[in-house]
Amino acid sequence: MNTHNSHNILIFCFLIVVFFNHSYSQKGTITVVEDDKIPQMLHLKKSLEEENKLTDGYTIQLFYGEKNEANTIMNRYRNSFATWPASIKYETPNYKVWVGNFSTRLEADRALLEIKEKFPSAFILKPERK
Repeated sequence: MNTHNSHNILIFCFLIVVFFNHSYSQKGTITVVEDDKIPQMLHLKKSLEEENKLTDGYTIQLFYGEKNEANTIMNRYRNSFATWPASIKYETPNYKVWVGNFSTRLEADRALLEIKEKFPSAFILKPERK
């Protein structure tokens, strides 16, 4: 009688598992509707991240002074380096030549070692983003 009860319990457990598995299984489909502007926004975000414009980072200043000299320094830089982007910033009444947008001080230090070979007065700064 003991094996008969065990056999019945085993069959009962099997039927419960099959029943619950079948009764609680659900099938469904998901449809994702994506706005056409989302890929454009993702591309813009990626380019801003590459230029480090979304975070406060470090930059290297090559020059501070008058516009003609700033343009000369910018051209010299671009003829020597293509690794880091450069730009001229205006701060009344002078112009600054800034190089790179580095997320860490270590990245800026590494770049500065190379840049100082051609621009000995270059230094790292952490500009305030507006």
